[in-house]
Amino acid sequence: MQTTVTYDEAGLDLPTITPPTRPSVADQVFRLLQERILRLELPPLTKISEADIAKRLGVSRQPVREAFKRLERQGFLQIRPQSGTMVSLISEEAIQRARFIRTALEVQMVRTACEVLAPEDIAALKSLIDQQRTAAESGDAALFHRLDEDFHSAICARSGHGYVWDLIHDHKAHMDRVRMLSLSANSQQFALQEHIQIHSAIAAKDPDAAAKAMTRHLSRIDVLIAQIKTQNHDWFVDTKA
Repeated sequence: MQTTVTYDEAGLDLPTITPPTRPSVADQVFRLLQERILRLELPPLTKISEADIAKRLGVSRQPVREAFKRLERQGFLQIRPQSGTMVSLISEEAIQRARFIRTALEVQMVRTACEVLAPEDIAALKSLIDQQRTAAESGDAALFHRLDEDFHSAICARSGHGYVWDLIHDHKAHMDRVRMLSLSANSQQFALQEHIQIHSAIAAKDPDAAAKAMTRHLSRIDVLIAQIKTQNHDWFVDTKA
């Protein structure tokens, strides 16, 4: 017969942990550098150093080192002790993995949305699409991208599964580098029309049509890769998924 013991009986002494009230310095450095990489302000093959980044940000090297390691684990940096650190090439394998994960989750989410979203939720999604249209007409690519994210995030949150977007967010960054390269006026119109189709299917409570529209929307990354490689082929690394 097994005997269980309590923490007290085991003599386990655990300290009190105070939840942080704001992101750590390492978190802030990580997010800043990741954003610069995704926006291609730090394009592939750009060399960066801990010392230089720490000096520019006015922080010690330790949080920068932690941020570098996180970015390396995500595949955005190559850290080589003898030759320095540089921004990684865009990996088609990483993009396809991210697309697979995102499609699996978001297709299920739009099916769920068809079942549970109330009229006010449908209206909120429509408002985001209207804001996207305005951003596209004004040529504000950065705002269009943010509203694009908000649309997908809102489907998850308003369906009662906001955590799903957190999972997607952790994996989709490699897709974002390609999307930032392709945010032309024409590309924005394609994305906008696809969002309209997704919204229409959800509003009609048609899960099959919503799933098909979402799959088509996320699959367009293949077309974007092909288009972008004609102009920036040296930024890509070809690997088998």
